[in-house]
Amino acid sequence: MTICADRVVIVTGAGGGLGRAHALAFAAAGAHVVVNDIGTSREGEGSSAGPAQQVVDEIRAAGGSAVANTDDVADWEGAQRLVQTATVEFGRLDVLVNNAGFLRDRMLTTMSVDEWDAVIRVHLRGHFCPLRHAAAYWRDLAKAGEPVDARIINTSSGAGLMGSVGQGNYAAAKAGIVALTLNASAELARYGVTANAIAPAARTRMTEVAMPDMMRAPETGFDAMAPENVSPLVVWLGSTESKDVTGRVFEVEGGIVSVADGWQHGPRVDKGERWDPAELGPVVRRLLDEAPRPTPVYGTS
Repeated sequence: MTICADRVVIVTGAGGGLGRAHALAFAAAGAHVVVNDIGTSREGEGSSAGPAQQVVDEIRAAGGSAVANTDDVADWEGAQRLVQTATVEFGRLDVLVNNAGFLRDRMLTTMSVDEWDAVIRVHLRGHFCPLRHAAAYWRDLAKAGEPVDARIINTSSGAGLMGSVGQGNYAAAKAGIVALTLNASAELARYGVTANAIAPAARTRMTEVAMPDMMRAPETGFDAMAPENVSPLVVWLGSTESKDVTGRVFEVEGGIVSVADGWQHGPRVDKGERWDPAELGPVVRRLLDEAPRPTPVYGTS
């Protein structure tokens, strides 16, 4: 398969789980891959060059093309070096897959500000920094008259779309990533760049701990939670075939691909003048009756 032949792709957090699966799938589809991973624990502690290099070695052993990068994606200069790794090693950048992240789960009544900041930093800032440097690179190419056919693929979550009990920091970051994706889609279209997001359900070191029963691999049959199930859509979104798809969020689980139906303008009433608080009760209740009921927050019964 060569759907991404000679495309240059960055995958962040690619030392394991979903990122590793994406990196391997892009390489198998003919892409040159920058495998980024800082090598931290599930909780974001420590660092090691080993995970990224292991994936690079695996790609090369299969005949693919890849280099490792261990920069922190949430660090401004580190994200810049990440983009430069692609342009220096392979001559350009075509696709950015933002995937890196970790968890520090806690109920809102006990969550510390450090636990909040750490998760917001790696997920939301860790999406923005690489995106910002990649976007500037593509803008400069477009303004110089060079053809650009680039892709940004961000990683949200069901927690970001519906909320998740015990994961207020993670859910808020992942919801922010959706809004960032919509903005990127609108702002970067003029430069030949699309931006989409996925909300995957798969077995990773984060979900294995948070949902051990759901994520346990079956002894036989189709392994719906294998991270490799998510990567085909990511590879397609990174290909030239997806040029007309932008500003969308896809949920992916096992063999299921769906388009998430997010916030939209719903039923409304216009009085034509200021409301009195006492008269709004029946108005709001009628609007809620007419509107679709929201999907329940994950972790509620």
